Parts: sequence; C-alpha cells; structure tokens
Amino acid sequence: MTTEETTDLGERIADLASSAGTTIAVAESLTSGAIASALGASPQAGDWFAGGVVAYSEHVKFDVLGVTPGPVITASSAEQMAAGVGRLLSAGFVAAVTGAGGPGTQEGREAGTIFLAHGRPDALRVDELHFDGDPEEVVHATVDAALNALARDLEEVRG
Repeated sequence: MTTEETTDLGERIADLASSAGTTIAVAESLTSGAIASALGASPQAGDWFAGGVVAYSEHVKFDVLGVTPGPVITASSAEQMAAGVGRLLSAGFVAAVTGAGGPGTQEGREAGTIFLAHGRPDALRVDELHFDGDPEEVVHATVDAALNALARDLEEVRG
C-alpha cells in the first residue's frame, strides 16, 4: 500500500467515524503501532480516534488486554485483544492484529499468517489472512487489511 492509499483510506475512515459520531481504538502486535500511526495522521483524529495499545510482548496481551495466556497467534487472541482495547478506551469500533510476520514460522504458523479482529467490541469478526513477502511487506499488507476492515465496518453503520 502506498502512502497515498493509506492517506485516502484514513480520510475515508475519518469521514465515516465523524459522521457516525463514534470512536475507534486499535490493539496491535505484529504491526507495532503502524495502524495507530495511520489513523492518527488522518483528519480530525482527535475527535474520533481514541488511541491504541501496542501489545508486542505477550505479557501486555495478557495483563493489559485480558488475553487468555497461551498461544497468541490465534483467532481468539485477536478477538480478546480487540475486546480488551475496546474496554480500555471505551471505543465504538475496534481492530486488533496478531500474526507471524516472518521470515520463519512462529507458534507453528507459517510466515504471513495474520488474525484480524474488527467491528464493534460486542460484535467482533475475526479474519484469518495470509500474506506473501518479507516481514515489512506483511506488516504493510496487514495495515491495509485492518484499515479496509474498519472502513467497511463503519460503512455498514451508515447503511
């Protein structure tokens, strides 16, 4: 995803969140704050972007976000991260990502395996995604997927 595409998507999310009168929060593992950075650079972010938690280490996932201890590259971990950040930041919409960025396998998951939880904290969807490329390309693809998922979720509210 290019910077221009990220900017356009951020502007779309800003418009949708503002129109819906809602807030967004993110919890990130493998993207290490890249989703929050993209959202924070969007128009009037102070009005609709509640913030994010970079939960790179397991203890942050467990102790801060309330993820059940165990493997963290799972659909349930992504879902619990999303619910946890929604609780912490009182957000109307959330997204959370965890995965194996590569270059090798992690927790038995192939490089590029990503779990993305998104939606309202009480009605989350979890997508299992698979991206090719080096770790940087996997991170960029994950950011793109998370921003697109948030935009779709917000568009559903608009009807």
